[in-house]
Amino acid sequence: MRLRGELNGEERSSEWAKEARRWLEESSARGGTIVTGGEEQVKVLWEGEGQGGLFNALGLPGLRVSLVENGCARCTLRIPSHLTDENGNWQTGSIAAAIDDVGAAAIVSVDGIIKVSVQFDISYFYPAKFNEEVEMESRVVERKDMLTAVVVEVRKKATGELVAIGRQWMSASRGKKIANSRL
Repeated sequence: MRLRGELNGEERSSEWAKEARRWLEESSARGGTIVTGGEEQVKVLWEGEGQGGLFNALGLPGLRVSLVENGCARCTLRIPSHLTDENGNWQTGSIAAAIDDVGAAAIVSVDGIIKVSVQFDISYFYPAKFNEEVEMESRVVERKDMLTAVVVEVRKKATGELVAIGRQWMSASRGKKIANSRL
């Protein structure tokens, strides 16, 4: 087995994409556990993971990852009831958390680390409702020094109607490696 420095750029990017996909899928699985396990399960997960990682899982239960590679991530999510407001609309905070996570996965697929957001802007267009399926696609659009910019589009799967667009810059200044990564 080769060491990190011995991987060529294409192999390294492929490994990072696999790690990014695994991170999203595991976050989704933890999100489902939180929803079905109640307060006691949240306490167990919080204590088991420290104070990181649990927040990423809250808005992603049932997320299905279809692609993570070369600065792009594509996922679908059926909106669960606990992420909706009193009118049955997907809560804007939950949309923001999902955009942040799917955008981070696109960045991890090319940079190999989870970065912190330094600028985050979301435009909301049409509400998505309980049990509606949405598609999220993120792509890295710029890299400058330790900064990476990503754009995430959220659309209703049935109609293609735009729900939201997120634009964010993330920085590696305080980034960290993905747990259990061999890279």
